[in-house]
Amino acid sequence: MDKISLSLEQKLWIIVSIVMLTGIAVSYGMYHYLYKKIYVEDVETNLRQEGFQLANEYIGGELTPELQEKIEWYNNISRSEVVMVNDPKELSACLPFDVNHQTLIGAEDRERLINGESVTKIGYEKQFDRNIMGVIVPLLDEKRLKGIIYLYIPLATLNEVFEEASLIITIISLIFSLFALLFGKRIVKKLTTPLNEMERVAYQMSKGDYSEKVHVYSNDEIGRLGMAFNQMSEAINEEDERRKEFLGNVSHELRTPISYIKGYSEAILDGTISEKEEAIKYMQLINREAGRMQRLVHDLLDLARLEKKSLPMKIQPIALAQLIEESLEKFEPFLREKKLSFEKKLDPDIIIMGDQDRIEQIIQNITENAVRYSPENSFIRVSLEKSKGNTCTIAIKDNGIGIPKKDIHRIGERFFRIDKARTRVYGGTGLGIAIVQKIVQLHEGNFYIESEEGVGTTVFIKLPII
Repeated sequence: MDKISLSLEQKLWIIVSIVMLTGIAVSYGMYHYLYKKIYVEDVETNLRQEGFQLANEYIGGELTPELQEKIEWYNNISRSEVVMVNDPKELSACLPFDVNHQTLIGAEDRERLINGESVTKIGYEKQFDRNIMGVIVPLLDEKRLKGIIYLYIPLATLNEVFEEASLIITIISLIFSLFALLFGKRIVKKLTTPLNEMERVAYQMSKGDYSEKVHVYSNDEIGRLGMAFNQMSEAINEEDERRKEFLGNVSHELRTPISYIKGYSEAILDGTISEKEEAIKYMQLINREAGRMQRLVHDLLDLARLEKKSLPMKIQPIALAQLIEESLEKFEPFLREKKLSFEKKLDPDIIIMGDQDRIEQIIQNITENAVRYSPENSFIRVSLEKSKGNTCTIAIKDNGIGIPKKDIHRIGERFFRIDKARTRVYGGTGLGIAIVQKIVQLHEGNFYIESEEGVGTTVFIKLPII
């Protein structure tokens, strides 16, 4: 059997209807409660008081004609009917309706009467077409029941009691129902409109259209949900753009070396290049482009594993100054080629917990960029010192071309290049800084850059120390 699927709007309307019906039911219940508490109990109290006042006229012994006359006189002036009998069987003859005296006064009731208590009876009478309340008051001679005084009165109906107030209550109920409908409609619309809009925008997003936005009308939970939805849409759009850019960059980075390799190899195979020296030159170019492809693929694999945190890490104590010294020594040939020098200021007492190979990869990637972008006959300053918060700071500063302020926040994006034409003057895969950032994050550190165009760039890495 299929389950009935209701929309949120339908569910809300059901809730509004339940609230309205509950309000009507509560009003009806209040009617009966007030009828019983205010009217019925008041009638019972009055009858009981009248009965005991009349019973006080009895001084004991047999019921006298004088007492009977007083009861009859009171019956004439009272709005209730009053009957006095010395035998309950006589009630049938005294009342204008049938009554079973044995049902009227049972054994328990008789016991209460002997104890001086009154007995109240309520029952429906066809002749009056309404309920009748009767109060029985005992006439006692010490502990002997000599007779009873029976007072009864037809009870007014619920509508009769509230006849004057019924119109007001009806008007109030109608106003309440109208208010509930209008207020409910407003609430339902306020809740469902942004949700329906989110559904529509989500459908557009599923088709790749991120231009649609949810209109936010309030600052409540629904409004904040709408703002969060818009932020999510923008984030997905940005990620989609980065994905497209990433695919384009990968395609571009691979297309060029593949084109070189294909062109040079065809030239060698078809005999276009016949001289040995020229063929060796072309083979060297093929080898260089293959190396570039190898580095690119290696960096891509490293970055993917770092993002998934699946790259194996061997955490151990590291003398950081010594590791930096050893990493910088590998750049000596490049320094001589560009006539560069290092200015080092390293604190030898700093020890960190980390993966030695990955920390070395950080130093090499940043230093490689510093060497690549530094002009000839300049220097690169490398420092390591303790900083606040039980951390240390590695700073690598060059005097190179610098980075425009508008592009600093994008440093670390995969394949991001400041030169939009992707010139290959400086080489590199465009993934080095992205890899550095991921490794630093895995070591619970921080990475940031300060740069001024035409002056130079300083890269800061903060790592926890032990």
